[in-house]
Amino acid sequence: MSDRIDGVPDISAELYRDITEFARSTPSWFQALAEIGTEAVLLAFAALLLGAWWRARRADARTMALALLAPAATVVAYVISELFKNLVAEDRPCRVLRGVSALADCPPYGDWSFPSNHATLAAAAAAGLVIAWRRTAPYVLAAAALGAFSRVFVGVHYPHDVIGGCLLGAAVVPLLMLALTPPLTPWVERLRSRGALRPALTATGAAGRTGRAGRG
Repeated sequence: MSDRIDGVPDISAELYRDITEFARSTPSWFQALAEIGTEAVLLAFAALLLGAWWRARRADARTMALALLAPAATVVAYVISELFKNLVAEDRPCRVLRGVSALADCPPYGDWSFPSNHATLAAAAAAGLVIAWRRTAPYVLAAAALGAFSRVFVGVHYPHDVIGGCLLGAAVVPLLMLALTPPLTPWVERLRSRGALRPALTATGAAGRTGRAGRG
């Protein structure tokens, strides 16, 4: 089997080798932490998106619209990532590169590599949180970068896979939120005034609050 893989940049394959070799040189406790963290970061983002919605219940309708759109747009970014994966059909580096020993189990054949869904989700959620809850920006951007890098560290993605995923997530979510916030905001205002969804959109005593969009 050749070290040159069709469609895979040589520099990406070399970086992958360097990073996974370094990963294997780290202490076993750190390797275990990396394997847990690469999945846990997505759970952390899910919790933060939930927190953005909870916080928005006491803010104005536009802030709530942003909080609702952030996870919805993240799901759209994931779907687009899946479509790209099946279109490109790039095999995982842990399967095709010789002499590679990944920390994580290599995904089965057919679970393609480019772009990284984990990186897409992390970047998409981070972008949505930056827009909907700006105070989280330093933390979510760092978490997205670490989460994306961890996919190479544990050996299941090339560097260009996670870069592509990050670019996809960071592009799709802001565009969707920019386009959909104006039409969604009036709907949030209507639903806050009546209907079964009112408790989910407005905290007790917070109805009618204005002027807090985008703060905190």
